[in-house]
Amino acid sequence: MAASKNEPQQFSLVPKIINGGIAGIIGVSCVFPLDLVKTRLQNQKIGPNGEKMYNSMFDCFKKTYKAEGYFGMYRGSGVNILLITPEKAIKLTANDYFRHHLRTAKGELPMFRQMLAGGLAGLFQIVVTTPMELLKIQMQDAGRVAAEAKQLGKTVVKTSASKLALGLIKEKGILGLYKGIGATMLRDVTFSIVYFPLFATLNDLGPRRSDGSNEAVFWCSFLSGCAAGSFAALFVNPVDVIKTRLQAITPGEARYKGFTDCVLKTLKEEGPKAFFKGGACRMIVIAPLFGIAQTVYYLGVAEKLLGVDGKQH
Repeated sequence: MAASKNEPQQFSLVPKIINGGIAGIIGVSCVFPLDLVKTRLQNQKIGPNGEKMYNSMFDCFKKTYKAEGYFGMYRGSGVNILLITPEKAIKLTANDYFRHHLRTAKGELPMFRQMLAGGLAGLFQIVVTTPMELLKIQMQDAGRVAAEAKQLGKTVVKTSASKLALGLIKEKGILGLYKGIGATMLRDVTFSIVYFPLFATLNDLGPRRSDGSNEAVFWCSFLSGCAAGSFAALFVNPVDVIKTRLQAITPGEARYKGFTDCVLKTLKEEGPKAFFKGGACRMIVIAPLFGIAQTVYYLGVAEKLLGVDGKQH
């Protein structure tokens, strides 16, 4: 994860990749139902008289669980868990790599360079993040579409991530898996620019461990990850709403022609508040994801498995 400005100048690639993968898998498994609720809230359509399918986060959770059951809350989690390992590995390792090489001759890392390192990490991760989120969102949305079809007495066709992926590739080629890449890039680059420097700053303010490593104590890193993740998540939520809507299932004619069209239509039809739909859910999802990532780094799981020095850059 992001390093403190006083940490040793080391860069061990393999442990970071393993730690990132472990953190991602554990985090996704814990918070995925809330991520599904976030997607449903962000993508719900407002009726002509202002009626909504879901009135709140709790209402969405309750209705989804009732209609689709326990396993329905994990719809789309398979592709997310499969791809979260390379996604988190790229994000965390790239940030550490750029922080390592952007230090000044005196070993310092000014705030602008911290932001640059984070932004570059966010840029690199979209290669994996875009198809992962596209398939995850469409699988999550498929449950809503199936539930609506069932209520109307229509035949429900079961789908899977592999079927969705093959269908997109067959229809639009490999680029079909990169629908909404512009919005994904804007969200992830901005998130990383905010998150990594904020985490490093908060982490540096906390007490140090007594073993002479100059690393922050466990609870400080955990809380710093949660706080920075929550703030960054809310900060980029408007872009996440647009990304979700662009990547959601659109039977027949596409609902939006592109990023700008989606922004204008959302603003006209639902007002500015629409851009913060699912914001609380997203904060609740992101906070433990990054808190858990800090925990895995603190415990040095990969370092212990590989028998290497656990100090982080």
